[in-house]
Amino acid sequence: MAPAQAAAAAVAKTPRGAPGRRRTGSSTPRHLPYLLIAPAGLLMLGFIAYPVISVFYYSLQHYNVTKPWRNGFAGLDNFTRVFTDDPLFRDSLVFSAKWVVTEVSLQLVLGLALALLVNQTFVGRAVARALVFSPWAVSGVLTTTIWMLLYNPSTGVSRYLADAGIGSYGTSVLSDTGTVFWAVVVTELWRGVPFFAILILADLQSVPKDLYEAASVDGAGRLRQFVHITLPHLKDAIILSTLLRAVWEFNNVDLLYTLTGGGPAGVTTTLPLYVANTGIEGHDFGYASALTTVAFVILLFCSILYLRLSKFGGDSR
Repeated sequence: MAPAQAAAAAVAKTPRGAPGRRRTGSSTPRHLPYLLIAPAGLLMLGFIAYPVISVFYYSLQHYNVTKPWRNGFAGLDNFTRVFTDDPLFRDSLVFSAKWVVTEVSLQLVLGLALALLVNQTFVGRAVARALVFSPWAVSGVLTTTIWMLLYNPSTGVSRYLADAGIGSYGTSVLSDTGTVFWAVVVTELWRGVPFFAILILADLQSVPKDLYEAASVDGAGRLRQFVHITLPHLKDAIILSTLLRAVWEFNNVDLLYTLTGGGPAGVTTTLPLYVANTGIEGHDFGYASALTTVAFVILLFCSILYLRLSKFGGDSR
């Protein structure tokens, strides 16, 4: 018998499960992967589910730490107060919508322009990308500190503009109701534009170069290539980034709280900032929880509606 045939016969005669026989099946239990991720899953559930359930619970309670004798079950009283007896809720909700639409629209346009710019090949492109993306790494409090120095009427930009004959000395754009909105918009643009630039640039680099070459051969200019190739390819990235940024801008508290505190005269108070002031300064955590619940429902409804109208994940042609 040939050596190869002898080896094959020996393997065939080896009993199932013996050391000399290769095992073709996996001995890993099916439930083992779930057991391995269970600790992390339980931690995430605890850190996410417990706060959410607590907010819903306290929204049905009268809970003010300065008036404990009034605490107790409130039913829907807090929600009735939100919709029928709180003009500040309506004002903050209107400003939140204005803030989100303005910020997300401008950040998308400027972020797209920056992504297209740094996607080109030029000397010093790596340095330009680092400078463009660096504001995204700055915290909200540090961002407001930088811009408060720039807006300072004595040492900031307004003083040098006054020296040049533009404006007057001692004017503060953050204390004027006519200029404060655009002052905070510019501040948040500086921090938020890199977010869109990073996401869009990452998607731009995956566009096949052959499409642009074929379009150039067919006589399509840069504008037609942008409209018919670039934008359809970026559709899902734009939809997802605008949705994420809209949620984040709606929940923006740190920048507005440290820059204006919601003023002057409450004209820059968003709904989340109103919630923070109600809970932290007013100590009315029951009513603040009701406001948070309403904000959660509004965000959930708007997000689902936006994804359905934009047909996210569908055919981009």
